[in-house]
Amino acid sequence: MEVAGALQLGELAAAFAALPVFPLFDTAYFIVSVLYLKYEPGAVEMSRKSPFASWLCAMLHCFGSYILADLLLGESPIDYFSNNSSVILATAVWYLIFFCPMNLFYKCVSFLPMKLIFVAMKEVVRVRKIAAGVHHAHHRYHHGWFIMMATGWVKGSGVALMSNFEQLLRGVWKPETNEILHMSFPTKASLYGTILFTLQQTHWLPISKANLIFFFTMFMIVCKVFMTATHSHASPFAPVESFICPVFFGSVSTGHTSHHHDQHGASHEVSHPPPPPAKSKEELNEGTRKRKAKKAE
Repeated sequence: MEVAGALQLGELAAAFAALPVFPLFDTAYFIVSVLYLKYEPGAVEMSRKSPFASWLCAMLHCFGSYILADLLLGESPIDYFSNNSSVILATAVWYLIFFCPMNLFYKCVSFLPMKLIFVAMKEVVRVRKIAAGVHHAHHRYHHGWFIMMATGWVKGSGVALMSNFEQLLRGVWKPETNEILHMSFPTKASLYGTILFTLQQTHWLPISKANLIFFFTMFMIVCKVFMTATHSHASPFAPVESFICPVFFGSVSTGHTSHHHDQHGASHEVSHPPPPPAKSKEELNEGTRKRKAKKAE
C-alpha cells in the first residue's frame, strides 16, 4: 500500500512538473508583479506623466529575473524580449491594471480571494524559474556550483535584486532598501531553494527533480498565501535563523549596538535641539556685580 501511494505521489509530481506555465500561470505572474509596481508610492502618477517609464518598470518587474540571469551567463540581456507572446501579454496586463476605465481590472485582481489565487500561481512560476536557472547554468558549467546557485537565485528573485535600478527609472533612490542588506522572504526562499536544486542537479540530494519541484512549490504556496492573507512580513525562516546564526556567525556586538544607539540619539538631537548650557560661576558673579552697580547708581 505504501509503495502504491509513493508511486501515485511520484506520478502526481511528474504531472505537476510537466504542467505548462504559459499562458495561464504566466498571466498570474504578470498580474501580481504589476500589482506590486502599482503599490509603490508615486507609481500611478508616473504612469500618467510618463507611460513609457511606467511600462519599462513593469517589464522589469515581469522579466527582471531573465535579464539578470542572462547578464550573469554572458548572454544578451534583451534576449527574452524576442518572446513576443510573453511581452504582449505582460504589456496588456500593465495597461489594464493602470489604465482600465474605473479601475475595474485592478479592483478585480486586487480582490483578496482572487489575489490569493494569483499569488499561489506566481509561486509555481517562481520555482520553475529556479529549477530552469540551475539546469541552464549546469549545462554551461558542469562543476560550477556557485554559478548554478547564483543563476537559480536571480531567476527566482531577480526583480527584488534589481529593485534599486527599477527605483531609478521611477526617479527614486533608496540605497538603504538594498535587497542584499534586507532580504525579503521570496529572496531568502529563492536562495535556499536554489541550493536544494543545485544539490539535486549534482546528484548530492537523493530526490527526483519532479518531486523537488512539487514539494518546494507547495511550501512556497502555503507560505506566500498565508503571508498575503494575513498581511504579515514575518519570515517563516526566522525561528531557525535566530537559532543557527548566533552559533555560526555570532551575536550582534555591544559596540554595534551602542553605535546604533548613538545614531538614534543623534537623530533625536537634530529633531529636538538641546537646552542652552548652564552659566558658569564667573558669568553669575559678573551679572551680580552689574546688578549691584545699577542699584548704586
